[in-house]
Amino acid sequence: MQGVCNRCFQTIRFQLAKTMFADLDYDIEEDKLGIPTVPGTVTLKKDSQNLIGISIGGGAQYCPCLYIVQVFDNTPAALDGTVAAGDEITGVNGKSVKGKTKVEVAKMIQMVKGEVTIHYNKLQADPKQGKSLDIVLKKVKHRLVENMSSGTADALGLSRAILCNDGLVKRLEELERTAELYKGLTEHTKSLLRAFFELSQTHRAFGDVFSVIGVREPQPAASEAFVKFADAHRNIEKFGIHLLKTIKPMLTDLNTYLNKAIPDTRLTIKKYLDVKFEYLSYCLKVKEMDDEEYSCIALGEPLYRVSTGNYEYRLILRCRQEARTRFAKMRKDVLEKIELLDQKHGEYHCCVQHLEGIRGFRLRAPHSS
Repeated sequence: MQGVCNRCFQTIRFQLAKTMFADLDYDIEEDKLGIPTVPGTVTLKKDSQNLIGISIGGGAQYCPCLYIVQVFDNTPAALDGTVAAGDEITGVNGKSVKGKTKVEVAKMIQMVKGEVTIHYNKLQADPKQGKSLDIVLKKVKHRLVENMSSGTADALGLSRAILCNDGLVKRLEELERTAELYKGLTEHTKSLLRAFFELSQTHRAFGDVFSVIGVREPQPAASEAFVKFADAHRNIEKFGIHLLKTIKPMLTDLNTYLNKAIPDTRLTIKKYLDVKFEYLSYCLKVKEMDDEEYSCIALGEPLYRVSTGNYEYRLILRCRQEARTRFAKMRKDVLEKIELLDQKHGEYHCCVQHLEGIRGFRLRAPHSS
C-alpha cells in the first residue's frame, strides 16, 4: 500500500512539473537516487553474428536515458567486462544517442562493422541499495514455494519461478540419505571388526593352549597334532590382524567422507540455494517493474522513475546481474563438489567389493526397521 502511495505521489509530482514547465525549454532533472555515475569509453570487437552481446532499454519518448538491460554470456561485452547492466549509453562511435529510441541505437551499433566504440556512464551502484525489504520477502516466498508441490502452490495462489530443471536441490536429499546409509555401515563395520578382533584373540588363546599341550604330550603323534592345531589357530589370529590393518584406512577414509566431505557439500548446496532464491527475487522484481511500466505507458501516463532516468530500475538490473554471477559461480562449485563426492562414492563401493573378496568376508548395511 505504501509503495502504491509513493508511486501515485511521484506521478502527481511529475505531472505538476510537466504542467509548470510546459511553456519553458527545460528538461526535467534526472532523479539519480544518490547513485554516482562515471563516464567512460570502451571498444568492443563484434562476433561472427555482428553482435556485441547487450540488450538496450529506455530512450525516447518516455525515458531520457538509454541503458544496458542485460549483458549476455560469452559475448564480446561479457568477455570484456567493462560495461554492465544499468550503465547508461551516451554515444556510439563518437555520435551522441540523446533523444534517440533504443531501436535507433541498436541499428547504429549494428551498422558498424568490426569494432564499435561505446560511450557510457558507469553506474556506481551499491548492491545493498537494491536489497530492499521487498527482495527479502520474495526470497522467503521462493524458499517456501521451493518445497511445495505445484498443486499446493497453485491452491495458495503462489507463483513458482523456475530457473531450470535444478537437480542440485534433489541431490541435497540424496546426500542426507547417503550419509545415513554410510553412517549405519560405519557403525556396523566397527562392531563387526571389534567382534572379529575378539575372535582372533580367542584363536590366539587356543593356539597358546594347544602349544602347551603339545609340548607336554608324551606321545609323538599326538604332540605333533597339537602343535599343528596351535599353528593353525595362531595363523588365523595373524590373518585377522592383517585384515584389521587393511580395513582401518578404509574406515578412516569413510569417516572423512562422512564427517567432512558430505557436511561441506551440504553447506555449499544451502549457500547455493540462498543465492538462487536471491537471483529469482531480482528476476521477479524486474518483471514486476516492467509490467508496471508497460501498464502506465498503455494509459498514456509514464512513471516518474522512467521519466527521470529510471535509476531505480537500473539499480535492480545491476543487482540482478551480480546475483546471477554469484549464482553461476555457486552452481559451478556445487557441481564440482558433487562430482568429487560421486568419485569417493565409487571408491567406497570398490572397497566393499574388495572386502567381500577376502575369504568370504561380508559387509552389509544393518537392516532398517
